[in-house]
Amino acid sequence: MHDINLFWKWFLENNEQLTMLGDFDEQKQTSLLDELQSQLDNYCEGLTFEMGEPTPSGRTLTFSAEGDMDLFRYVVELTDNAPDVDWWEFVAFKQPKGKDLKVTFDKYHFETKKMFFMQLESEEEPDILGIRVALPNPVKDDDDQLVGVYVTLEAMIGEFDCSTLIGYLDTCPIPDEPFKAGFRPLDDFPDFVEWFKQQHDK
Repeated sequence: MHDINLFWKWFLENNEQLTMLGDFDEQKQTSLLDELQSQLDNYCEGLTFEMGEPTPSGRTLTFSAEGDMDLFRYVVELTDNAPDVDWWEFVAFKQPKGKDLKVTFDKYHFETKKMFFMQLESEEEPDILGIRVALPNPVKDDDDQLVGVYVTLEAMIGEFDCSTLIGYLDTCPIPDEPFKAGFRPLDDFPDFVEWFKQQHDK
């Protein structure tokens, strides 16, 4: 575990096949991606990867700790020690995608433009964000739905900020008059997070 050189040695040896991934049949693609995950597990169990679509300038390989802050240092170590490989960019943590997103998790579908949020403040932990998200049709006490909301927030602001800033999250139905109840459109959330970080960097 944690032998970073073995992972990058395997990647370099298989770089050509990974670069040509889209030219192979589904079985070959699955085999290559499974082996990539296996090599990543050998380096550090709990890490995952996302491979971006090819572009004229290359392809992105993003490494994630799936929000487990105990593993963040291994993601950073992995990308900091990445070799310089033509056509590849190696990225630490899932990156923010901004607003107006549609996210599917399990049986749930979330549209950020149809959701609202409010900050829940804590005097004991002023640097930690508490967030209440108002949903069109929430299911009470459904853990999968709550995880799906978290995944949606992570997609909006990125893995690092979501993991390090949000300390509490719950959901509720959308009130009849959400703005009067203190809610803001969820698509304002990325800008709110940037404002929050600036306030607490002072």
